[in-house]
Amino acid sequence: MRELVVYVHGRGGSAEECEHYRPLFSGREILGLDYRGATPWEAGREIREAIERLRMEYEDITLIANSLGAYFSLHAGIDALIRKACFISPVVDMERLIRGMMNRAQVTEAELKARGVIPTAFGEELSWEYLRWVREHPIRWEAPTAILYGGHDELTDRETMAAFAGAHNARLTVMEEGEHWFHTEEQLRFLDAWILREKNEE
Repeated sequence: MRELVVYVHGRGGSAEECEHYRPLFSGREILGLDYRGATPWEAGREIREAIERLRMEYEDITLIANSLGAYFSLHAGIDALIRKACFISPVVDMERLIRGMMNRAQVTEAELKARGVIPTAFGEELSWEYLRWVREHPIRWEAPTAILYGGHDELTDRETMAAFAGAHNARLTVMEEGEHWFHTEEQLRFLDAWILREKNEE
């Protein structure tokens, strides 16, 4: 049986990040997906099409997805095409995140609806189309899932992550000293140990 690990990067990341996981999956092929879409409907479609093509070659696919890449994957409709998902700092409540940015930018919902797109002083662009799509497309996800969460994640609070994990029967692991971006030597050691534990649970 041909086994594949597919990595989906977060915002600002790259498919080459998959190389970090290669030593952890000896005997399996590793592939990073380099999607181009910046919205869940665009990137989700790209991820879906890629996984469908890969399923023609591989019988067993494990997904590792990071941050925004995990959110896009959750909207890709690939539940039945993968065996397991490992999400690192996934964005699981996009509406809450957008509303937080709106509050920070002091933009009301009425203003956003009227103007369509509003740039912010902190470099993010608020979009009424994006917010409306998120509301109209709640996450539906049934694939076996494990989540790694940092106790100092600045994008998603612990209660939101725990609620998502509970609602989707996902196994949640928390690194209390972790951040949204797992990048320090200590954090990466924790991440690697978590990946290996999840691999051995299969």
